[in-house]
Amino acid sequence: MMLENKVAVVPGGAAGIGRSIALTMAKEGANIAILDVCKPETAEEACALIAETGVTVKFYHCDVSNFELVDSTIKQVIADMGGVDILVNNAGITRDALLVSMKEADFDAVIAINLKGVFNTIHACYHHFMRKRSGRIINISSVTGLMGNPGQANYTAAKAGIIGLTKTTAKELASRGVTCNAIAPGFIQTAMTDVLSDKAKAAMLNAVPMKRMGQPEDIAKTALYLASDLSSYVTGEVIRVDGGMCM
Repeated sequence: MMLENKVAVVPGGAAGIGRSIALTMAKEGANIAILDVCKPETAEEACALIAETGVTVKFYHCDVSNFELVDSTIKQVIADMGGVDILVNNAGITRDALLVSMKEADFDAVIAINLKGVFNTIHACYHHFMRKRSGRIINISSVTGLMGNPGQANYTAAKAGIIGLTKTTAKELASRGVTCNAIAPGFIQTAMTDVLSDKAKAAMLNAVPMKRMGQPEDIAKTALYLASDLSSYVTGEVIRVDGGMCM
């Protein structure tokens, strides 16, 4: 198994891409800590599914935008599970509107979860990884952070910010044996994209050279690579998983 006895912390891991990442890592032997603010039944379903692989899985109700709460939660994960080896920052929300009509509260909310939340979790794990002289940080960005997207000024700003944060973290921690990389998903089939109109989906698919939506498993397999020893000499990278959408 590629991740046997490792501990992976997955903020936003209860559903969608995050759940797929957590499950894929569990199948490779990683014990899983999910940080999320989802409904109890969603958390229970995710944990039950992951537990079927035979690993340890724990759920922590945690708003990643809360600096102090994230710090105390990571400390609890370390106490409960013996440490952290892998951090996958997947928590995210959308509050879409054209910039001219976007409310300040909606801009702030997306930045707080999607960008500040990544800072908060990395900050909470930073000294732990330095002491261990090992660790894998994987941040879920988006192709929109590379190319922009009308109606998503808040989301694209956050996802672009994640790329800068990833590269800076990679440079700071490289000498300590810690890697930090980002994945930029394209048009992936999740609950977030299921709500789009057929017209909007058709327009997005038209921009994808492979002419199909990606699946959460496509992102999960890339995250598995970045979490494993196969990527030990890869850091500061942004890997697009988008069917050629952003070439």
